[in-house]
Amino acid sequence: MTPRKNEKKKAEKRIEELRRELKRHNRLYYRENRPVISDTEYDELVNELKVLERENPEFTEKDSPTRTVGARPEEGFAAARHMVPMLSMDNTYSDDELAEFDKRVKRFLGREDISYFVELKVDGASISLVYESGRLSRGVTRGDGLAGEEVTANIKTVRDVPEKLRKIDSGLIEIRGEVYMDGIEFERLNRSRADSGEDLFANPRNACAGTLKLLDPKMVEKRKLSIFCHGVGFMEGFDIESQSALYDFMKRAGLRVNPEVKKIKDIDDVISYCRNWIDKRDSLDYRIDGMVVKVDSFMQQKALGSTSKSPRWCIAYKFPAERKETKLLDIKVQVGRTGKLTPVAVLSPVKLAGTTVSRSTLHNEDEIRRKDIRLGDRVIVEKSGDIIPQVVRPVKEKRNGSERTFHMPKRCPVCGLKTFKPEGEVDSRCENVKCPAQVRQRIIHFASRNAMDIEGLGEAVVDQLIDARVVGDYGDLYYLEYGDLIKLERFADRSARKLLAAIGRSRENDLPRLIFALGIRHVGQRSAWVLARRFGSLDAVASQGRSSLENIDEIGPVVAGSIMAFFENRDNLSVIEKLKKAGCNTLMKERGEEGPLAGKKFVFTGSLRTMTRADAERLIRRHGGTTSSSVSRDTDFVVTGEEPGSKFRRAQELGITILDEKGFQRFIGDIG
Repeated sequence: MTPRKNEKKKAEKRIEELRRELKRHNRLYYRENRPVISDTEYDELVNELKVLERENPEFTEKDSPTRTVGARPEEGFAAARHMVPMLSMDNTYSDDELAEFDKRVKRFLGREDISYFVELKVDGASISLVYESGRLSRGVTRGDGLAGEEVTANIKTVRDVPEKLRKIDSGLIEIRGEVYMDGIEFERLNRSRADSGEDLFANPRNACAGTLKLLDPKMVEKRKLSIFCHGVGFMEGFDIESQSALYDFMKRAGLRVNPEVKKIKDIDDVISYCRNWIDKRDSLDYRIDGMVVKVDSFMQQKALGSTSKSPRWCIAYKFPAERKETKLLDIKVQVGRTGKLTPVAVLSPVKLAGTTVSRSTLHNEDEIRRKDIRLGDRVIVEKSGDIIPQVVRPVKEKRNGSERTFHMPKRCPVCGLKTFKPEGEVDSRCENVKCPAQVRQRIIHFASRNAMDIEGLGEAVVDQLIDARVVGDYGDLYYLEYGDLIKLERFADRSARKLLAAIGRSRENDLPRLIFALGIRHVGQRSAWVLARRFGSLDAVASQGRSSLENIDEIGPVVAGSIMAFFENRDNLSVIEKLKKAGCNTLMKERGEEGPLAGKKFVFTGSLRTMTRADAERLIRRHGGTTSSSVSRDTDFVVTGEEPGSKFRRAQELGITILDEKGFQRFIGDIG
């Protein structure tokens, strides 16, 4: 292979890695409301991908995270298309970049007399409110920017969302806003969840987004969400010419807007106004993570237009991550569900981003070595965007010689057995499946929403069950009795019966959920479905040899090895036997292998208008077919939605049958 071809291969591999990672973070942020990296770290990944795509245009895809917004709507609510796409904003983290934005705007418009409208960037959940003849007709979440979930019943419970606009009896307008949860309500909600043994929300933004997706509007109403309206997507029958005029209109119409806004001409004054809020943000009773700068004139906004992902007429000025100095008191080692050992910094408590921080992950031993962090160091701690705090670096100039080098323990700090570090990996592991720390995490994973979905079985409840010695593994959950629960702290009659009912319902879950819930290393939701679909029963999966597993598309040798190791472990087989005796379903209910699409593989690319991709894939599986994320020679059909990516071109090259959305609907209709 020539050096150039080798470089191209490396670039293609890194592009695919970045796309997968960014799509995962989009899902975690927009759909699951549990981001694991800061906005700055996310933007660094996006920028790296942008550069690689610009330098290697042959690998460009229209559904790349650099060109799309958010995550697709999930199940539970009807999908609703936005009247105008809800695009995301480009971010800037410096005064110079904000000044460069001003130059681009003026260069594009060919004029100097530009006015900007500057607003606080509230950290909440984006929403679209459609008013027809002055009456609220629907509320829709951002979703993937093209379509979101219709949450009208929930949005009507939000205070300050009027069902009827003042003195408006005609026309159509789509208002954009940010739903948020203030600090007092967030603390009240977390106190309530702690009292009932439920997991706490990490931050107000997660709590707000999660609340909007509750299926019971009465529960939404109890959480007292708020809203600031800030923009317009579509309007017909209204004569509004600027962002500042829109704010005046919204106030007159009874829509709640943020009072901290300002119309400014000079970019230096814009920068000064933005910087002024960096220190003032903690004075608010809600979270902001930056400022939004918009060209005020709608005519100029229209002239500037948008890319496929972001408007050219606005930009988000993100506040720098808040950093504080504190002392590293100790490094404790935690043991995770799969036996992974993670070092955690124990810090002298310090106030960061509105919360007190006393612990921070240090990731692994290699990371500690790379940063040269030592026990007893003064360290700089950062917490950006209410994400998990991180130790940025030690303050080496303040060392006095008493600091000590950290070494990963050779024995598990929980069970005392020897640890093991696999060749080529950075993480040390405890191989003892009966290790109490692993037992706890395995039960929590087993009960989680995407696994067996046992509502009410949060971390605090799991801890109580283990401490009371009524549960030793997740198989024991199905043998719990009312008397076991009612004696636990904070458990009343209703909560005990509710948890038992949730455990009982989980017995009926389909096989993919059960396989994922088992906690087999490297087996995610997609792999669990592939295994269930291929073999049809848990016993069949357990009896497969290595070659049989490795030959399955999307499994491969690493995952195959994990599956083999799991089912060769006697303790794991003992727990599975408990699940079977308890009546847990171990068969694939909707395998559909005898259907008309048996043996046919489908790949989707682009956005579908009439259904979610998840719904379309379920249709395929119901009729016996399978779906894949990549196009290959054994793909039978590629279904294209709006803005299809490189999968479409690959299908053309291979001569694979291509169906547009209408063709796909006719195809499904004809067979079923």
